Amino acid sequence: MTIRLGIIGASEGNGHPYSWSAIFNGYNPKEMQKCGYPVIPAYLSNQCWPEVQISGATVSSVWTQDLQLSRHIAQASCIGHVSLSLDELKDRVDGVLLARDDSENHLDIAKSFLIAGKPIYIDKPIATSKIALHNLYKFQQYDGQIFTCSALRYSPDLILSIEDKLALGKIVDISASTPKSWKKYAVHIIEPVLKMISTDDKLLKTKLILNSNESRTLNIFWESGISTNFTNLGEVQDEIQIKINGEHSSKTLIFKDTFTAFKLALQDFVDGIIHNECRSSFEFNIKVVNLIEKGLK
Repeated sequence: MTIRLGIIGASEGNGHPYSWSAIFNGYNPKEMQKCGYPVIPAYLSNQCWPEVQISGATVSSVWTQDLQLSRHIAQASCIGHVSLSLDELKDRVDGVLLARDDSENHLDIAKSFLIAGKPIYIDKPIATSKIALHNLYKFQQYDGQIFTCSALRYSPDLILSIEDKLALGKIVDISASTPKSWKKYAVHIIEPVLKMISTDDKLLKTKLILNSNESRTLNIFWESGISTNFTNLGEVQDEIQIKINGEHSSKTLIFKDTFTAFKLALQDFVDGIIHNECRSSFEFNIKVVNLIEKGLK
């Protein structure tokens, strides 16, 4: 059985409806060139198609608030149906990809799908306050129905290998930085860093430093003695990177491979549906949202 997914978009500056759909369905190179995000056809063209497509699921319908845009996403990403309303899409699919990163709209869009019991992948950040996150989870019908993440949590570029850990020794501090806004992009560095420290580690205190109107740094001190520093750089063009200092050495990880990170995250969502497992726990998500919120104060 192939899982039928519906994709919902779009929000300003976010090309995920194109790229996520293509990872399931393949794509039309000529139409994808017109998507408005040059990086997407660039990294898609570096893959071997159709071998890299996710099996077991397909994006079968699309809805956005702009019918012309919906039709183009369908053409570019080989989607067979354009829904004229969210209710129409809901009736046609087994699960949903909410590919919008304007978190203030997530509850309004996701609510009816949650009530209907549809598994839903909600784009990052799922919320920017603990209250907003709790309001979403009020409508979850079963454990694991809501899936959310920064795909960078899955990126092999941002994971310490066994050899790295041995060379580093005990971690002393971690500093991570990302371009663009704190509200939308801090999640990209918070999630991979949280995966590097113990799930039992407790936050002792935080310090927020406003570097400029666009840039801020959140310093966090943990019970284990580790300190973590998260910085968004605003419009400064730089790579997403994480520097880990250990007792014996240091290691800098730089994010490069967007396609692989997206594919691994989307595959985990689908695997959770297939195996009826929670692949995105509330406990982890509330930690992430808590740190995002602290950086916005």
